[in-house]
Amino acid sequence: MPIFNDTKVAFADKTDAQLRKAYWMFKMIEQPALTNLGTSLLNFTVHNNFPFVNGIVKNTLFEQFVGGETREESMKAVKQLFKRGVGSIFDYSIEGKEDEETFDAVCQEIKDIVKFSVGNPAIPFIVFKPTAFGRIDLYEAVGKNTELTSSQKEEWARVVKRFDEICKLCHEHDKKVMIDAEESWMQDAADHLCEEMMEKYNQEKPIVWNTIQMYRTHRLEYMEANLQRAREKNYFIGYKIVRGAYMEKERARAAEKGYADPIQPNKDASDKNYNAGIDFVLNHLDKVSAFFGTHNEVSSELVMDKMKAKGLENSNPHIYFGQLYGMSDNISFYLSDKGYNVAKYLPYGPVKDVVPYLTRRARENTSVAGQTGRELGLIKKELERRKK
Repeated sequence: MPIFNDTKVAFADKTDAQLRKAYWMFKMIEQPALTNLGTSLLNFTVHNNFPFVNGIVKNTLFEQFVGGETREESMKAVKQLFKRGVGSIFDYSIEGKEDEETFDAVCQEIKDIVKFSVGNPAIPFIVFKPTAFGRIDLYEAVGKNTELTSSQKEEWARVVKRFDEICKLCHEHDKKVMIDAEESWMQDAADHLCEEMMEKYNQEKPIVWNTIQMYRTHRLEYMEANLQRAREKNYFIGYKIVRGAYMEKERARAAEKGYADPIQPNKDASDKNYNAGIDFVLNHLDKVSAFFGTHNEVSSELVMDKMKAKGLENSNPHIYFGQLYGMSDNISFYLSDKGYNVAKYLPYGPVKDVVPYLTRRARENTSVAGQTGRELGLIKKELERRKK
């Protein structure tokens, strides 16, 4: 899209050396076979504590896609983004652990993020993943209304307690909190928890925000049913609207277990569903606020056009745009330059613990048609522009 092609705006904060390094990384990610081999090797070396890995990762993938190892270290990126009108969403990117000690530790970290961000407009949202607070198998069992054992009931009570503690703290400090969506087979339980938290803490404004994956089927119907519930119980809704990131895993599991594929049949259907989600939000701004998390230029411009058609200000407090740190700067900084509300997910954490996140993002980039190629084209265009 021509409006998002201003590379001078997109890369104003990047040196030539940083752009060349980013070009090299995206070039590597563009090759699926190389990406799969590299990420597997990276996970192996980290798991086995190879001493040289931290330095390599921190100077490559980590530098491009992660704010730092700690919140304090990440503040350099937060301040740099906010100078350009872009907020940051601290994403404590620890993945792949399923013990109670880790769940409690992550919950405490999220609480610390809330307290750390109080009074700082550069950090407009808090975020956490449901599986950061409990096992995915437990969510699945609860979502299916499976009869739980006594120990499972106690375990689930701890999950609910972690959710409530974070949402309550955000309510007390007037901080918005987004709860990420994950695999479809655990999402029913997460959705129900989000609804309970919204009813409890969204009486005056949307503090708790759920995430809706529009590449899934029946999500629009879910949003409509939730809106009816919100009107009946008199609370506000916050949604992060995304396409989704687990398509291959979802299709494979559905085929293996013999149930209906929960994913839209093709990209066109996903795009139409996303666009329907945009309309749903903009037609119900009296009750619904949205964070449009997308790297899709057409979707971003569509939201802008529909806002304009409805006579909404660019800075309307009910509408946010968002992208991941290190990606789609051409969208983020164009939008912020025009006065829209924009925030980037800013992952942070110890190098070793963040590697699963980095490798997952690398594989996702490889599978999203055109994403990596667009990044490469924009970087190349900017480097050529600077030579003139």
